[in-house]
Amino acid sequence: MMHGKTVIVTGANSGIGKATAAELLRREARVIMACRSRERGESAAEEIRQQAATGTGTGRGQLLVKLLDLASLSSVRSFCEQINKEEPRLDVLINNAGVYQCPYSRTEDGFEMQFGVNHLGHFLLTHLLLDLLERSAPSRVVVVSSKLYKRGEINFDDLNSERGYDGAAAYSRSKLANLLFTLELSRRLEDAGVTVNALTPGIVRTDLGRHVHVPLLAKPLVSLASRALLRSPEEGARTPVYLACSPDVEGVRGKCFADCQEQKLLPNATDEDVAKKLWDISEVMVGITT
Repeated sequence: MMHGKTVIVTGANSGIGKATAAELLRREARVIMACRSRERGESAAEEIRQQAATGTGTGRGQLLVKLLDLASLSSVRSFCEQINKEEPRLDVLINNAGVYQCPYSRTEDGFEMQFGVNHLGHFLLTHLLLDLLERSAPSRVVVVSSKLYKRGEINFDDLNSERGYDGAAAYSRSKLANLLFTLELSRRLEDAGVTVNALTPGIVRTDLGRHVHVPLLAKPLVSLASRALLRSPEEGARTPVYLACSPDVEGVRGKCFADCQEQKLLPNATDEDVAKKLWDISEVMVGITT
């Protein structure tokens, strides 16, 4: 059980994030749902509470909804300022929110949207919550990546896709960045009592793919196939919940999991030099001065 533990889940109003929040509530955690829309967040929270009332949980968990727009560094800073002011401890941070193959657009701060939200927003978020995580040790950071990292490449000369934009390539780059971030953060927190691990949830039925074009006539077939072949959000949430809660991974750090099992990563996700360089550049991009 997670009774007495505080967990932040980004993007918790839908998909894997919502299912993760629901399961953590069932395990009696105090779950902070960090959502871009307060209305959608509160609606999701109410739905989770209603499900919990008829489920097997003891009802001693708690759900809170707080605003967090990862496409805005000022929003990230405001969120963290509030958390650091109001929360005496933070046991688990789950970096789950993401955008997938959206049309080319930029964040409030001028970054390519997928790299800005999936990597840089979470990079700054984690940095600003690290002191609280360290004071709450033993604590955990869980990073949701994707198997599509395998197609990713970190092009330091064009992180913002200004020379040409390919939605799939930009997504893969952002998910590779998640794994390199996990690698470097784990190295930096070696003796801090904070473990950092990543996961790939598999292909899950969520609205993450809303920007992917499907011909109108094919939509019924695609919908039917997705129900048959894709995982439910609850199945997708098993590994993030495992990394957040399980004693089996106590002290384990810098690894990537799928189906609650450690995975062997490709060389592009284990290059320590690239991870360090990406970290340094990310600090400059989000305005961290050390």
